[in-house]
Amino acid sequence: MALSDADVQKQIKHMMAFIEQEANEKAEEIDAKAEEEFNIEKGRLVQQQRLKIMEYYEKKEKQVELQKKINSSNMLNQARLKVLKVREDHVRTVLDEARKRLAEVPQDNKMYSDLLVTLIVQALFQLVEPTVTLRVRQVDKGVVEAILGRAQNDYKEKIKKDVQLKVDAENYLAADTCGGIELIAAKGRIKICNTLESRLELIAQQLLPEIRTALFGRNPNRKFTD
Repeated sequence: MALSDADVQKQIKHMMAFIEQEANEKAEEIDAKAEEEFNIEKGRLVQQQRLKIMEYYEKKEKQVELQKKINSSNMLNQARLKVLKVREDHVRTVLDEARKRLAEVPQDNKMYSDLLVTLIVQALFQLVEPTVTLRVRQVDKGVVEAILGRAQNDYKEKIKKDVQLKVDAENYLAADTCGGIELIAAKGRIKICNTLESRLELIAQQLLPEIRTALFGRNPNRKFTD
């Protein structure tokens, strides 16, 4: 039985409505899938960038922390160096004060004479030479000449050997020297300095740990004092 035009149009409209519905459903499905994929990719990119940002700032934080440690270490070292310099300056001041007092020793004629005998004999023990020239301050020339016999006898008693001593009348120790003597032997090839300053420096080097302890107290971090 043939369809009328109205029935044909009705079926066409029905088919178009079905196709349109299918198309809309497919479009919605595509949109939903695209939205899902978009959200997944967006989430991945956001997480990726978040991790990069966290990594960047973590690195920056480590750099800042490292720089703080370096600065702290530098400041601590500078402070230690300043403390050490102040301490060394203080030790030097003490030694300078000791040197000033040494300059007063020759004022006591008897004590200075006895000290010169001791200094001469000690140096002779090191030389063990038969002939020795003494170099002294010009102001001490008379004092030293007066004790040469004592020094020779003292040396002979202890070592059982003779020694001839003479004072150098042409070359003298510097006038600003605190006192003491230099002994010269073997035609000038051997010289022993036994001035008061040289003995002070020698003693200061030996007693430096004790001097520091006396001035600043014992260092709890120092295991050895020599």
